[in-house]
Amino acid sequence: MTFTPHGKHLIAGEWVSAPETFHSAPAHGPAHEFSAGTPELVNAACEAAEEAFWSFGYSTREERAAFLNTIADEIEARAEAITEIGSQESGLPEGRLNGERGRTTGQLRLFADHILKGDYLDRRHDKALPDRQPLPRSDLRMMQRPIGPIAVFGASNFPLAFSTAGGDTAAALAAGCPVVVKGHDAHPGTGEIITEAIHAAVEKCNMPKGVFSLVQGGDRSVGQTLVQHPLIKAVGFTGSLGGGRALFDLCAQRPEPIPFFGELGSINPMFMLPDAVANRGEELGKGWAASLAMGAGQFCTNPGIVVVIEGAESDAFVAAAQAALSEQGPQVMLTDGIAEAYTTGAAKIGAQSGVQDLVTSMCDRREAKPFLFKVSASDWLGNHALSEEVFGPLGIVVVAKDADEMDKIARSLVGQLTATLHMDEGDTALARRLLPVLERKAGRVLANGFPTGVEVCDSMVHGGPYPASTNFGATSVGTLSIRRFLRPVCYQDIPEAVLPADLA
Repeated sequence: MTFTPHGKHLIAGEWVSAPETFHSAPAHGPAHEFSAGTPELVNAACEAAEEAFWSFGYSTREERAAFLNTIADEIEARAEAITEIGSQESGLPEGRLNGERGRTTGQLRLFADHILKGDYLDRRHDKALPDRQPLPRSDLRMMQRPIGPIAVFGASNFPLAFSTAGGDTAAALAAGCPVVVKGHDAHPGTGEIITEAIHAAVEKCNMPKGVFSLVQGGDRSVGQTLVQHPLIKAVGFTGSLGGGRALFDLCAQRPEPIPFFGELGSINPMFMLPDAVANRGEELGKGWAASLAMGAGQFCTNPGIVVVIEGAESDAFVAAAQAALSEQGPQVMLTDGIAEAYTTGAAKIGAQSGVQDLVTSMCDRREAKPFLFKVSASDWLGNHALSEEVFGPLGIVVVAKDADEMDKIARSLVGQLTATLHMDEGDTALARRLLPVLERKAGRVLANGFPTGVEVCDSMVHGGPYPASTNFGATSVGTLSIRRFLRPVCYQDIPEAVLPADLA
């Protein structure tokens, strides 16, 4: 099933276009022309979303669950075409895209089940105490309610699971919030076909037309208009630190500031404790190399630095990682811009004082190979540039003199999505020392694993202190992410006949 994009935006249930156009830049296959977004289209989408909220925000959980499941069904009905154009645009292999599509539909179905259970509403009831002295107490009920239209920015590295119908969209729709998506220019055709699936579900489920809109392309004014539109009540974003921080600042500068839930950057440090390295250093070195190079290193949980304590065992770990990365073939990166930034970032790291090159590579346009560097803890601690994320398969080994210096490195870290301890039984005391530090630094702390797999479930946290994310109390993966698009409302002495159905 071949899919040829028509290049239009979906606004309030209608496919529309604007005069200016742009072309996709696929890794392979034909380029396609798309209508470029405008502030006027954004305004129309936001107004339609606000109108839709008056019905969708007060729909039943059963209606929204059916809608989410129908979106998943419509995506699966287009599976072959989604994989074809997704691979052309992103360069990702068929197996990766098929797995990501399954994660996307799985998220939608997970949220459908989640809202049917009703626990997310956090319903509370303090009954009236009319005879209480010295003052009576009113009847008080509380429940979480949707906040209104949500803006979602598609991510470059996950064209399905973090983009048009990805986790932010699924959580917002589950909460009862209409969504306006700003599609990512790296995969506009993929965004369009997913939008067709959502549009089909809107019609089948008789949902309000403005419950979902897609705006593609356009200059910076399009994104700025979206986050500053007075009808938008929160923003979901996955992307670069620079771009995300600019949008975050715009949200804060609004006459009515709104939450910006941005996932911005993380180097996901791994701490290799001495007994683990002594007992299985070669295995750990190979494992780290595989995790680092997975998907050309284009995962937000890519483990970019490893901290070891100097010694012969650590040297064996480094040698194993070096050998494995040296054998790694070229992989296609998501966009020309990402590939260029990776090459520039690697050159910057390699030029820093005290940095030793272990694996260096030549990148050809969008094809990247790994880089591996080694640096002492003192040089790493004294140079902030070494702790900045380089998006791609680049790793840095930081060599500490002893456990005290390893602890100092942990304390120096900024916010991270993940932090990992590799430990054996003899490392328990050091692990106990490091865990309180790492839990302050990261949203997810692992032991004896690699962070590049993110389970979609109730207990997952994909977020962390800044700059990993802009809101340390939130997650962008898992059912807890629905709370970003809800707020608590207390109902005092409201008659049952008037209360929302979920409270009555």
